[in-house]
Parts: sequence; structure tokens; C-alpha cells
Amino acid sequence: MNGQNDKKPVNQSSKMPGLIKNIGLWLVIFAITVFLIKFINQPTQQTKDLTFSEFMQAIKANQVKSVVIKGHDITGKTADNKAFETYTPDDPSLVKVMLDKGVNITAKSQGEDSVWKSILITWLPLLIIFVLWWVFFTRQMQAGTGKAMSFGRSKAKLLNEGIQNITFKDVAGIEEVKTELMEIIEFLKNPQKFTRLGGRVPRGVLLIGAPGTGKTLLAKAIAGEAKVPFFSISGSDFVEMFVGVGAARVRDLFLQAKKNAPCIIFMDEIDAVGRYRGAGLGGGHDEREQTLNQLLVEMDGFIANEEVIMIAATNRPDILDPALLRPGRFDRRVVVHAPDLKGREEILKVHTKKIPLDADVDLNVIARGIPGATGADLANVANEAALLAAKKSKEKVSMLEFEEAKDKILMGIERKSMIIGDKERKLIAYHEAGHALVAKSLPNADPIHKVTIVPRGLALGLTLQLPTEDKYTISKENLLATITVLMGGRAAEQIALGDSSTGASNDLEKATELARKMICEWGMSEKLGPITFGKKEELIFLGKEVGRQNEYSQSTAIQIDDEIRNIIMTCYNNAADLLKKKLDVLNKFANKLLEKEILDANEIEALVNPT
Repeated sequence: MNGQNDKKPVNQSSKMPGLIKNIGLWLVIFAITVFLIKFINQPTQQTKDLTFSEFMQAIKANQVKSVVIKGHDITGKTADNKAFETYTPDDPSLVKVMLDKGVNITAKSQGEDSVWKSILITWLPLLIIFVLWWVFFTRQMQAGTGKAMSFGRSKAKLLNEGIQNITFKDVAGIEEVKTELMEIIEFLKNPQKFTRLGGRVPRGVLLIGAPGTGKTLLAKAIAGEAKVPFFSISGSDFVEMFVGVGAARVRDLFLQAKKNAPCIIFMDEIDAVGRYRGAGLGGGHDEREQTLNQLLVEMDGFIANEEVIMIAATNRPDILDPALLRPGRFDRRVVVHAPDLKGREEILKVHTKKIPLDADVDLNVIARGIPGATGADLANVANEAALLAAKKSKEKVSMLEFEEAKDKILMGIERKSMIIGDKERKLIAYHEAGHALVAKSLPNADPIHKVTIVPRGLALGLTLQLPTEDKYTISKENLLATITVLMGGRAAEQIALGDSSTGASNDLEKATELARKMICEWGMSEKLGPITFGKKEELIFLGKEVGRQNEYSQSTAIQIDDEIRNIIMTCYNNAADLLKKKLDVLNKFANKLLEKEILDANEIEALVNPT
């Protein structure tokens, strides 16, 4: 693909129901406590407050039957048994007056009968809150392995028979891998068939492949096919901030596996815990290395796990510790490759099984137009096509939606709202026409699939080339043709408009990188010979290339630069010569692009080779 350059918060919705439930529980506890306090403090009988004057008048009128004196507080009953209370000042004669009137007097200390009442008011609500909190906390601890006091428990999910509905019928395009893994399942079902001649069942299988090739889908299919318990866990589930937790979880995982043997353990993204020991800033990560050490012991230590098979997946086998990869731990390494043409067609059949297709849909044509696509890419194409058809209120998905979905994934979404001036639009049209015309003129270049000057993704214009067949090696002629096509855009700008722009920056970058690899990695220089120069430098804890180490002299470096420059300039001059000879076609091509904005393979053929 050639073109011009145009120089995620954690979802908390799943936690909300539990949060609302907890808040509701504490609100109920608070309401119960307030109710109890009010209930305890509520008087048993309605009491009337009397002023001291009213109290003295009632005594003189012989309306007071009895009183209880607590300091300055007086409560009592009237002659008609109505309760009252009042507050009295210091009056030594008050008692004598009440005795003279025949009032029954009881004297108490101020806090004598309030002890139990204060205990109930103060401690009973706290006791109720504590009991409720203890019940709630205990339930939370027992609810799952992620709760408090259960750090060392394994987070592996146990999938029993009948739970997983994905089988090997849902996996396509990787038949050899399916055969290999079906053999592993057979080992567990009928081990005597393989051990009768002295062999042993493999202890581990490592699935290696690029992202999206179907490693996790294979694991789901194994879970659906195997008639044995299946434990599923991710490598990151072992990593914690607390030292020793990862190793404890590994021990617990294998303990559970032994109890359910024969069984299968699947660990996704094992590189999260299985990286080289001793690598990284400061000599390594002690907690992660303890976890890896425990995993090594469990897989092949003094106590063998004969009926426990471990299947792991990674897209970075180069950073795994050698002790993890040796036979006896991972006996088999299964490469899950990107599917070929037939495999892509079979994968599309699986993903379009539930999609109503129009009669014009040809899955072979779609598969041919996406070389190098993984299973995840193909699933995305089918899904996008279905969404586009639904957006148009169609009953079936046609070939048009598949083409739109393919373009959207390969080239990005159209930026129709982007306003480009006429002069710049003309420059883009000549640039893309240059790419396409050079590609059509070279026999070793990949065929042109589509040319557009509608901005897509990060590019202002795109020329999309698609090979007619899958390629596993690239010849020198193909590489030179690719560089020549890349230089066609810059050459067209200078020939037709007499100027050059920054739009060719990505083309120049790709062309230079290809030329450098031809010289330094693939030994395609006649002057320097079939020799590789330099060595990739990688920092193991970063997990990616950070540069190249020069293991050659300064004079050799000068020769390498000269060879790269010669390749680039030769390809540029070839592209310029082709365009000068076909200047009329170039002008016609650019004008047609300005008119229609998008040209497909048939329209391009009619322009370049009119009948």
C-alpha cells in the first residue's frame, strides 16, 4: 500500500451493582440504629412539663400525689394519675411543704436508674453494627478468590464438560494445528494407546503465532472437545504487588489440577510471567521470577504431573526463559500461522455462517483480496460488512458491503469532511497516478486494486496493491519493482508539476528501509556480496528492537550508504523514464482521479491500456 502521509479508562459498569448493594446495606444498618435509639429514648407515658410556679400551685391545691426527686429534677404524678416533670431551684422548705400536703416523696441519686438505659443507648447500636459488619465481611471473604485473605488462591476458571460450546468445527484455516491438538486430547482420553511402547504423554504444548491467528480460539475449541476438566488462566493473573502471591497461585493451580486429573491447563499470554530471568533494569523482577521458578518446578520437578497437560499461548516466544521451553516442560511447539488463500476462504465461511449473504457474494474473491489477513482480521471484515448492510436497512449482505468493509480495514475510514484546496488536490492526484502508472508498467509489481484521492486514515491519498497469490519469499526483482513504484509518486510530481511535496515522505521512508534491508540483511548487493552487516540490538525487558549494532568498518559503512543511494536513485530514474514516456496517460489518469476520486482495477486498466 502506497500513499501520502498526513503528518483507551477502565470500564467500571460491572462494579456498579455491587457498589449500590453495599451502600444500600449500610443505609439499612444506619436506619435501624436510629430507630433503636429513638425507641429506647421514647417515654412510656406522655409527660407534661410544669413550671415551678405551676408545680407549687398544684401542691397547695392538693393535686400532687407523689414525686421522685433527682437533684433539681422532679417527676411525679397528679391526683388523677397524670405524669409531670419540672425543675426546681434550691429551696430547703420545698420538702416540708410537700410533706405537710401529704405528698409521697421518693429521693434518688441523679444517675441511679439511668445506668442500664445509658448502656442500651450507647452500646446496643454499636453491637448491632459490629455484628452486621462481621457477617458482611465474612461473606465478602468467602465470595471469591479475589477477596481479602485469599491472595494465594488461583484465579483459574474450571470449565467442565458441556460449558464450552466452541469445538474444532468452529476453527478453520489451520488444519495441521488442529490435528496436532486433537492428538493431545487423545493422549488424555486413551493414554495406554501411546504409552504401551514405552513413550510418555507430552507435558506441555506451546502455541506460537502472531496476534489474531486463533491461539485463544484453539484453546476454547480444546475445552469444547476435551471430555476432561479444563482450567483457563492468563499469565497476568499471577502478577501481583505482593511478594510470593504469584508462586502461591501457581501451587494452588496445580493442586487443583491434580485433584481433577486427568485435565488440561491453558495459560494465555504466558510471556507475562515466563520472561528471561535476570533481565531488566536492576537485574530483574524478583516477584515475577519467583512465580516462574514455581511454574518450572510444577511442570517438571521431583513430583511429576503425569495426567496434567499444560497448553500455553504467546506471540513472543523469543523472550521466554530457556528453562521453560526445554523438553519435559513444553515438549511441543505448535506454530499457528496466518492462513493461506484456501484457509482464509474457510475462515470466512465460518464467520458468515449466521450472516444472510446475497447471491453476488464470492468468498474466494474476498479472501484473495486480503492477503496476509489473520482469522481476527477476517472476522472483523465479516462483522463490518454485516453492520454496513444493517445500516443501509438491507435484508442481506452483498459484495458491495464486503468491499467497503475491506477498504475500511485496509485503508481506514474516509475523511469526507476534510477540505483540500484545488492545487493540493491536483498534486495528490498526480502523486497517486504516478504510483499506479508505474505499477501497471512493471511486470514484477503487484497488481493495482484501487486508487483514491479521498483522505483515508492518516493518508491524503492511497494506491492499494494486492498480490494475486500468497508470497512466502520475495525476489530481488520484486523488491526493486516495489521501490520503483514507491518512487513513482515523487517522480510524477516533479515531471508533471515541476515541484515536489512532503507527501512522499512515507514513500521515501519505506523505500530506504527496503534498500537497507536488501544490502544489510538479505545480501543483495553485487558490490558488497552475499554478506549481512550489523546485528539487531534488543533490550529483553522492552521486548523490541532498539537499533542495529555496527560490526563493520567505517569504509564499509560508506559503501553501504553508496549502495543504498544507488538502489534508490536507479529506481527513481526508472520511474521517471516510464512516466515521461507515458506523460499523456499520466495526465489522463490524474484528471480522471480528480473527476471520480476513486478508481478500481477495471477503470485503471481501461485508462492505461485502452482497447
